[in-house]
Amino acid sequence: MANTFIGLAGNPNCGKTTLFNELTGSNGYVGNWPGVTVEKKQAVWRADKDVTFVDLPGIYSLSPYTPEEVVSRDYVVNERPDALIDLVDVTNLERNLYLTTQLLEAGRPVVVGLNMCDLLKERGDVVDTAALAERLGCPVQEVSALHNTNVDELVKKAVEAGKRGVPTTGAKCFSPEVETALSKIAEAISGQCDEQLSRWYSIKVFERDAEAIAPLHLSAEQLAAIEPVIKAVEEARDDDSESIITSDRYDWIAQTMEACVKKAPKKLTTSEKIDKIVTNRILGLPIFVVVMVLVYYISISTVGTAATDWVNDNLFGDGFFTNGTSQEQYEADAEDWAANSYGDQIDGFLAAADEAGLDTTDVSDAVAALSEDADDAEAMATVEAFADEAKEADVVATDVPVHDEDGNFLLTETDEKGNNVVVTNVDADGEPVLEAGQQLEVIDSVDSSDFVAAVEGSLEEPDPADYDGFVPSIPDAVSGWLEDAGASDVVTSLVVDGIIGGVGSVLGFIPQMFVLFVLLCFLEDCGYMSRVAFVMDRVFRRFGLSGKSFIPMLISSGCGVPGVLATKTIENEKDRRMTAMLTTMIPCGAKTPIIALVMGVLIGGSDAWWVAPMFYFMGIAAIIISAIMLKKTKPFQGEPAPFVMELPNYHFPTIKSWWLHVWERVSAYIKKAGTIIFAAAVVVWFLSNFGFASWDGGNGAFGFLSGMEGAGDDFMDYSLLAAIGGFLGIIFAPLGADTWQATAASISALIAKENLVSTFGALYGLGEATENSVSMWQGFAGMFTDPQGVLHAGAMCAFVAFNMLDAPCFAAMGTIRRQMDDTKWFWFAIGYQCIFGWCVGLIINQLWELFVLGNFGFWTVVAFVLLAAMLFQLFRPTPKWDKKDDKILSDLTETVA
Repeated sequence: MANTFIGLAGNPNCGKTTLFNELTGSNGYVGNWPGVTVEKKQAVWRADKDVTFVDLPGIYSLSPYTPEEVVSRDYVVNERPDALIDLVDVTNLERNLYLTTQLLEAGRPVVVGLNMCDLLKERGDVVDTAALAERLGCPVQEVSALHNTNVDELVKKAVEAGKRGVPTTGAKCFSPEVETALSKIAEAISGQCDEQLSRWYSIKVFERDAEAIAPLHLSAEQLAAIEPVIKAVEEARDDDSESIITSDRYDWIAQTMEACVKKAPKKLTTSEKIDKIVTNRILGLPIFVVVMVLVYYISISTVGTAATDWVNDNLFGDGFFTNGTSQEQYEADAEDWAANSYGDQIDGFLAAADEAGLDTTDVSDAVAALSEDADDAEAMATVEAFADEAKEADVVATDVPVHDEDGNFLLTETDEKGNNVVVTNVDADGEPVLEAGQQLEVIDSVDSSDFVAAVEGSLEEPDPADYDGFVPSIPDAVSGWLEDAGASDVVTSLVVDGIIGGVGSVLGFIPQMFVLFVLLCFLEDCGYMSRVAFVMDRVFRRFGLSGKSFIPMLISSGCGVPGVLATKTIENEKDRRMTAMLTTMIPCGAKTPIIALVMGVLIGGSDAWWVAPMFYFMGIAAIIISAIMLKKTKPFQGEPAPFVMELPNYHFPTIKSWWLHVWERVSAYIKKAGTIIFAAAVVVWFLSNFGFASWDGGNGAFGFLSGMEGAGDDFMDYSLLAAIGGFLGIIFAPLGADTWQATAASISALIAKENLVSTFGALYGLGEATENSVSMWQGFAGMFTDPQGVLHAGAMCAFVAFNMLDAPCFAAMGTIRRQMDDTKWFWFAIGYQCIFGWCVGLIINQLWELFVLGNFGFWTVVAFVLLAAMLFQLFRPTPKWDKKDDKILSDLTETVA
């Protein structure tokens, strides 16, 4: 049986993609702004695999003024589907019927679906579907795509019409003189087009639509013969032919509305009442700011963080219990064990012995060996022999500082709950930094017998695996499997430290991102975000862009790729290129872990709830500043494109549509983690674990550094990654990120923004640490702490700002390349993003250096020069360009050269 193709056409926001998803089970993006579907998509009907639906872009007419109209018209006229479903927003029937009249003329069977009939009933309006079907000359069916009402009936009518293959003749919506002219034109072009398209091409010839009638290949003589027919009507109506066609369509639509629709008394709908507030000139923007702050606060600082912490603590950290009783018993035993301060007693006694001149190398190795194997009799004998030696030397350790289980120093003072206060502030040497009047909690003294008892006690740490209901973490479980399988150190390190440490540190943020996408998708699907585009049009128009440029930026909050694709709907080429350049400066889902992890850890986690929205609005500010500066240059000068947009009624999205929307974004993140980030984590692991050793025993050989004899904790400093990061570090040094680790992370982030976090995971083992753990804090503190042990907030903010504003991931770069359709424009866009991000980072860091730390140098001067140049470009009057230069300006080669 031949496959039946049915095209889905309609205005933006008529519910077409919702219907497509309902029929096919697809997860197409359902948005409340024009141009969400910028390419036609197709999928088979779930009820009948022989029926294929093609979802066309939302359009207002088949006249090719926009890219999406070209896509739709080419499909309807040239590819000739078996039937068309024209989905109409029945609450805006008059406007939607304009496209309907054009589809009826395209020589295909058409079935009209009156969507949102449930909303129409709420208004109290009534549509006479039988009368409407008679005037249109095709079947008409009331439906609700959102609630799956009468959808099957609509499709069955379309399939039947398609199988019959009898095209709709089209409504007679033109005046007698126009109809007469169209008949004469049809005779003139007879034989040069499919008979079913005769009326379509006759109208296009009458409108003098040169692009539409190009396939007819009409000769100059034929066009000259037809011209008097058109001119006669123009003279009679005193108007041009295209306007005459448009006017007749609207006149016919008005008559149809009067004959077929009975409207209820006019009253404000709920949506209109809400819009009086959220689109208010004064309140609209502050409301948007409050909404976005709440979205990021909930997702980053509360619900999302709690879920992410659980994943990091349990799946990629220490494991978890499924038995509450066993967990309570283990925690009690572990607390008792930790309270004995075994580690502090051991370390304190060894330090005292070292000061007394005893050689502690062998006993330190023995203690380390016992931590790996508690039954190592030889190591225990070494400990006991050393204790005897220390006793003879009268070694006693006094005033040994005590730590908590996370490695924090304990103070003797207590908080209001009676708990010991901890010291997390340490200097570059790891020594505690105390405030006035504070003292560390200490162990009075440790002699040789205490030392042996501490070593023995440290070996008795409760093992959660010995308790019922314990589930080991992924790294621990995989390490055990590899050890049982006899895997080498290289393989174990690659899998656990590289792949799980890198990819796991990214996957750990899925709960946080899930909550963020749930909230953002709700705002989009319920209709609020389309109002935001309307509100932001007022703001953007002041700076040379329209609300159409803000739509891609809203979409980019999930992923930059569809955001860049959405720039297709911008007719003005200069605005489209500028928007494609700037839209990825909005923090996308991939940048969320950078904000949540880096800023949350360094500034204080939940206490820094304002950080995430701050960087979101920093992205908007960067776009506005860039737009102002670029609009004052020749390649981008000109008035912004007009912005016309449908504001759909507010509604609670269907759970299915909402879930598909969220899953689309989350799954894209997971797929990237399983492909690009996986590959990048392996590369980063290789570069950070292989290199040329230079310590004693390494002999300068190339190989697996951590496996070489003599390798210490700092073996990565000899790695290939350290060499590359050190070489390129000169670029990032003025930003305050002068460590090779920061450079390597920023470079890997160009592949995928999540790689910044996964690179830290590979370098610092963050895949096994929580946001609030000391190991996590110390890993980042080392990057942004000055020699005096003070956290350099300027360098930290500069580092994050650069990675927020520079070039996006490879996937988004590829999309920008396709959208630009010009190699030089593409490199101009990438170069601008990187340079702008670097300049912003430099200014932030150098201003902090000057005004907070009191440092002044060469880069401070550079920062002020750049800041002055940006301010000059922002506030100087817009130049008046000669319009005759427009043609020259369209060629990037000439404009840039």
